[in-house]
Amino acid sequence: MELGIWTFDIQDMGLKKSFFNILPEIAAEAHCDIPCGIYEPTPAKIAAMTVLRMALQIGELTPPAGFPLKVDIAAMKALQNSMARRIAVKEQHAELCKRELLILWTDFFKPEHLEKFSALHDTFWKAAKLCSKNKQEASEDAARELVAAVDEIAKIFYEVKGAPERYAAYQAITDKLF
Repeated sequence: MELGIWTFDIQDMGLKKSFFNILPEIAAEAHCDIPCGIYEPTPAKIAAMTVLRMALQIGELTPPAGFPLKVDIAAMKALQNSMARRIAVKEQHAELCKRELLILWTDFFKPEHLEKFSALHDTFWKAAKLCSKNKQEASEDAARELVAAVDEIAKIFYEVKGAPERYAAYQAITDKLF
């Protein structure tokens, strides 16, 4: 059979089907669709902690001395640059946190987990909304809520993995990032 530049031999296609039929079928799931099977809430926590750190630093920024009556242009530009950079990092990490949470929500957690943790969908939905809220504003309170939401998800994650003791190690590492 000839289609354009491609030539197919029906007998070759049958041979290929037979070959694939002898291979075992393996079901696999992972966040990268390869599948690698690696899931971890720590990247979401690092991103949430970065959001918090940027919110804290934004709150610490102050206008130059004499503002608004006397304006030092160079000092104002430095303030604007510092503010813009922190806002950009805050927004990037809020988005990164959302992406990492969505990977866990959509790829790691399964229906049987929802049966055990009935508030799982609501917990993830609220955490994703907090990521958006942290992009919209520079609030220390909202950032702390995001960190707490990620921790709540991490605790459930480690219970599902059958390793609740790993939650303490996760906290020991991520709570001291700054």
